[in-house]
Amino acid sequence: MNPSALDWIPKYLHILDKSAEETTFPEPVRFYDALKKTGFIYGVSLDAIPKKSISALKLTREEFTKVNLFHALYYTYIEARGNTDPEEAFKSIIDYYDTMDKGRTGFLNKLTLSPSYSQKLEKILAARLQETNTFLNKGVTGILTYALLYVDVMAYHYALREPEQFRKYAEQIESTVISCCFLALKSKKKKNKYDKLLIELFQSSADFLTQKSSSRLELKSLRQLETATYLEKRYILDICTITVWDDHVMDADELSFLESLTTHLGLGPAELNESLSHLSEFMTVHKTSVKLFEYANPVKLFYKQSTATVKLLILRNKKRLQREIEESGELLVLLTQSTTRELSDAEKDKVKQQLLDICKTIPSLAVFMLPGGTVLLPILIKFIPKLLPSAFRDNRIENN
Repeated sequence: MNPSALDWIPKYLHILDKSAEETTFPEPVRFYDALKKTGFIYGVSLDAIPKKSISALKLTREEFTKVNLFHALYYTYIEARGNTDPEEAFKSIIDYYDTMDKGRTGFLNKLTLSPSYSQKLEKILAARLQETNTFLNKGVTGILTYALLYVDVMAYHYALREPEQFRKYAEQIESTVISCCFLALKSKKKKNKYDKLLIELFQSSADFLTQKSSSRLELKSLRQLETATYLEKRYILDICTITVWDDHVMDADELSFLESLTTHLGLGPAELNESLSHLSEFMTVHKTSVKLFEYANPVKLFYKQSTATVKLLILRNKKRLQREIEESGELLVLLTQSTTRELSDAEKDKVKQQLLDICKTIPSLAVFMLPGGTVLLPILIKFIPKLLPSAFRDNRIENN
């Protein structure tokens, strides 16, 4: 399965059918825990729920996130409706995102008509991950990781029960989650520069100013903590645990805040200990860190994302790209000479044009043909030497 190619959703459903015993969860809490083990709740999806590998490819975090978001929405539909018809589920999820997007110039307006519901949903999910990571709150977008995507799932669950009022609910739950994260940040004794940046950003946001004008923002002022469902409470606690424990250190003030939050949520010490142990276990197993917030210079972030995209495309089309380059004699000669001398402007133009011609022959590299796609060419050329025959890489150092 390739989550970046067409018709990956039907393929994934086929995988779920073949592994029904391990992907059937009679209780939503058990599904939530399984979803947490993949890293989706933490914003760093490193796996999918089926224990058997879902793809022969090495999937990226974004691709795993896309798969897990779909699985969560699909499970939510089945659990709420008791209907296992995939087409009905697709239509329901599409309608949900369509309704959420009405009245604003959002990602759905960028989409083209698709021949099937599954393909349309694939485009929606791909666009959803490319958009800002929250639907409604614009004050902190751009630095939130994928951790808040579970808000989509909670809002969809509410929409299936109260289709006329779910947008108001989505605004409330998102505001509550971000407010709790803000209070968690403030509880940290040692704040790094990004923590301080986030606090300043939140304090200048419209939501904060609105709440500040009526009352001081604190846990007891967040009424939705009391009325939230059990899963919503678990999610809020997990999110705040990530916020205070991203530095792998839990001081007395942070623990005190989490204990206070647990009390306001109506949960017990067992749930707090479980939240902490799950996060610790995930980071130990995957040897990774988990951050709710991530800040980067926009230019550096664009380059980082672009590099990852181009690298992924090259690795998955390595053989075809290598064959095309070797068949283009002049291009191969120019690329080889570029390792020993500076190419002239005319030669550089030839390289650029011939690379674009090659990209036309490989559908997966169509991104280079889009408006502005030539900006990615230098990144493509950066990885080209790895594709050239070893005889042309005079300075290669062998790693034994």
